[in-house]
Amino acid sequence: MGDTPTYKKPSASELRTRLTPEQYRCTQEEGTERPFANAYWNQHEDGIYVDVVSGEPLFSSLDKYDSGTGWPSFFKPISPSVVREKPDHQLGAERTEIRSTTADSHLGHVFDDGPLPSGRRYCTNSAALKFVPLKDMKSQGYGQFLFLFTKKEGWQTATLAGGCFWGMEHLFGELPGIIETQVGYAGGKTSKATYEDVKTGNTGHAEALQILFDPKKIQYEDILLRFFKIHDPTTLNRQGNDVGSQYRSAILYQNAEQKVIAEKVKKRVDQSGKWGKPIRTEIVPDTTFIRAEEYHQKYLVKHRDGYTCHYVRKIDF
Repeated sequence: MGDTPTYKKPSASELRTRLTPEQYRCTQEEGTERPFANAYWNQHEDGIYVDVVSGEPLFSSLDKYDSGTGWPSFFKPISPSVVREKPDHQLGAERTEIRSTTADSHLGHVFDDGPLPSGRRYCTNSAALKFVPLKDMKSQGYGQFLFLFTKKEGWQTATLAGGCFWGMEHLFGELPGIIETQVGYAGGKTSKATYEDVKTGNTGHAEALQILFDPKKIQYEDILLRFFKIHDPTTLNRQGNDVGSQYRSAILYQNAEQKVIAEKVKKRVDQSGKWGKPIRTEIVPDTTFIRAEEYHQKYLVKHRDGYTCHYVRKIDF
């Protein structure tokens, strides 16, 4: 499993060594490569395009289209924050240059003649980009962006809250059929939140785990049955030594089908009597999932001796 990369701009001497002359000219000297004679103008494989200088993700193949210009064109960046715009007067008429936010690499230009829904064309140099195929994204540290391909690949997501998300993630991460996991905050009152906000218990968010899975290899019902084995669903706003509404037990469903399955599994677990007390797990819609700070992601992989109150109980329902 790849670690999350740290995006930064290398030193000038390192750039001279690592980049090809064309990559250096395009990214550091505002150069433009020849149309129809570059690596990605006609590329159709699924994956993401990252800054060749820093490795920062910039564009997704899901947003790429054939503009007929001979350069890779996208109708939006992978996130608004990764690309910045600035006026460019080099050719005598004003254009809008696009540069990567972290490494300040020259990428190309953006025009207002693109397709809907954005109406914009981010026209880029292939030499400014490195393509990471879908199959290599997780191993190269870009696993979080696999969630973008859920619909196209026929994958599904499950969102669960059951106490501290470190232990929850660790006990799901290696199951067959689980493609990727990420921890975050769900079920709250706002669309933005940080750990410092959530830990107060005032935002309404729960520490949650989002699971990306292949339904051909593992069923949603099986994921929920494991969920009821790795945490105590009978306690209200508490899990082990962790107390507060952010540690409540909840299944946050994505659609009506998941809601039906969640209600069925909760009833099955409750009627089994294996927990000895009523099940208090909420079943609510997953309206907004906010990815947590990077130091929380795969925490128990990075810190083998880190805190957790989760374990798999030897019970069947």
